[in-house]
Amino acid sequence: MKEDPQVPQIDSAVVRTWCSLALEALGREREEIDAINVYPVADGDTGTNLYLTLESASQAVEAVFSALPDPEDGDVVRAMAHGALIGARGNSGTILAQLLRGMSEVLAEGRDADHLTRALDRAAASARRAVAHPVEGTILSVAAAAASAADGGSGTDVAAVARAAYDGARAALERTPGQLAVLERAGVVDAGGRGLVTVLGALVQAVSGEAPARPARAPRAVVTAAETCSPGGPAFEVIYLLEADDTAVARLRDRLDGLGDSLVVVGGDGLWNVHVHVDDAGAAVEAGVEAGRPYRIRITHFGARTAPPQERAGRAVVAVLPGEGLAALCAEAGATTVLARPGEPPASGELLDAVRRAHAREVVLLPNDAELRHTAAAAAEQARAEGIRVALVPTRAAVQGIAALAVHEPDRRFDEDVVAMTAAAGATRYGELALAEHRSFTSAGVCQAGDVLGLIDGDVAVIGQDLAAVAETVLDRMLSGGGELVTLVVADHAPETLAGRLETHVRETHLAVDTLTYPGGPQAPLLLIGVE
Repeated sequence: MKEDPQVPQIDSAVVRTWCSLALEALGREREEIDAINVYPVADGDTGTNLYLTLESASQAVEAVFSALPDPEDGDVVRAMAHGALIGARGNSGTILAQLLRGMSEVLAEGRDADHLTRALDRAAASARRAVAHPVEGTILSVAAAAASAADGGSGTDVAAVARAAYDGARAALERTPGQLAVLERAGVVDAGGRGLVTVLGALVQAVSGEAPARPARAPRAVVTAAETCSPGGPAFEVIYLLEADDTAVARLRDRLDGLGDSLVVVGGDGLWNVHVHVDDAGAAVEAGVEAGRPYRIRITHFGARTAPPQERAGRAVVAVLPGEGLAALCAEAGATTVLARPGEPPASGELLDAVRRAHAREVVLLPNDAELRHTAAAAAEQARAEGIRVALVPTRAAVQGIAALAVHEPDRRFDEDVVAMTAAAGATRYGELALAEHRSFTSAGVCQAGDVLGLIDGDVAVIGQDLAAVAETVLDRMLSGGGELVTLVVADHAPETLAGRLETHVRETHLAVDTLTYPGGPQAPLLLIGVE
């Protein structure tokens, strides 16, 4: 039977709109949700964690639409779930990721009211299974109530089902203080549940075009010092992504359950997100190593997060670098660094964490990659909302970031410093050497797999077979318009003689041009070149 085009459906466009509206709403309400966060730890970050989790889901959805003009509905909901999984933050963010995964499993099969009802039920059940010791009065209770209300309603279209779920969630949220003593003492509802109500409200708006009434603004939590940093609670939050099979993950759950609390393991099909509070962070990571391959490991000390706020420093620089050598170099120069691994560009949440970690009133952000422009802009906007003055210098390569950092002077006025750093970056041409992975058409002609590619300002300019010869040609072209300083960043896997040969070539061929050479580390691109 054909679907009635006038009846709302949970199709790819609706999922995209839902993610966008939910992200916008969580951005507005992040601080309010943070302020009522008292369980399981009163660390004031639930709203932020939910925002960052949803941001990752939304980015994954947008990536599908960028790659495909008319994507399949199933591809979009699966992308949403995968994005949430890899970007999940904190206890509530991890549970939200599992809720979205549960919904996606059903919505990938159909998009009508019946499928939405079953999706909400699957979501609540799978999220509860993911938590080692479920507690009532939390986001789990709110999710269960939403599913029950959707199933018990008389909705025959997705808008009615979504509205019933939202109303059920709001009612359950108001009941949470009576279910959890710590909430009642603080005089607040559950923060994670409050965030879920926001996400469901966005779903109602996405399918009906009408935004439901927001819950009343919650008062700031009244929390005792003992509850803020309880001496009996675990000292660390450990989060990581894990590649492992189901059997290994089952053993991991038992192991981590014995090490700490607030254990949540979400995901499936070989990829998992692990969250736990422990005293021995090393043991939690080691357990992941025994189970499979953990990565994107984040360890946070609760004492550091809940300690009284310290006065911020004056100014800092945050830089994204493609290798350990460059990261160490910039760290020695005073920058807070974010390591960009091959194929794993940092998300805006990681950049935001680095801005916070810099603990400064003013921050200059150097993305050092044209592809990170929007990600860095999102992180900067979020940091500004937290009261940090952030300037984004649009560096497109690491050598431009090095040039900008070289002229950084924290004692001069912020605007003047930003202008000087931007000018230094803009005056630096950048080149790179890479190996072609397959036959392809480039701006310099056709390349074959294994060819050496010489890029200038992001475009392929030279194709050859000899690494040093291509590098010399790239240098000559970059210096043809003049230059005073050449910067070479050489990866560990480059030939040992490469740096010396290029230094000699510059010295003998281009008079009055100095050369600086830095080690890039094992994960850096083969060769980076800067000409100032």
